[in-house]
Amino acid sequence: MQGVGVTGWDIRPSGVESVLSLVGLAAEDLSKGVRGYGASVEDAALHAGTISGPYCGEAPAGPVGAAVANFVADTQQRIRFMAARTKKSMDGTVEATTEYIEGDLAMAAQAQRDAAKAPTPAEIRAVGQRAGHKGGEQPG
Repeated sequence: MQGVGVTGWDIRPSGVESVLSLVGLAAEDLSKGVRGYGASVEDAALHAGTISGPYCGEAPAGPVGAAVANFVADTQQRIRFMAARTKKSMDGTVEATTEYIEGDLAMAAQAQRDAAKAPTPAEIRAVGQRAGHKGGEQPG
């Protein structure tokens, strides 16, 4: 065996580009679903009703609304982690492939190892702070 086959690397950049394109489309679909999820649970929490009697102004949150809000708070970090993980994997794939094309297999391997690591807290926060998103909103 000669060349790249000896290293265990056998990358076809056009294939990587094709797969990343499909992953990007799936990530967009997931993003739309997450936004829809956020709107749906907010609507559910607002309309869950309350067990209190007559009131003036806005109705106080009832136990079901509070439970929905707690559920969202508990799952928000997981959703951000999932989005950050997807982004980190895609970015790492691009970086590793670029290094491979440039012939730097050591850097390609390092990029691959870095991409396989779990997202850092800063990377997770960055996902929720992308353009068009406020810090407390779910990622899209």
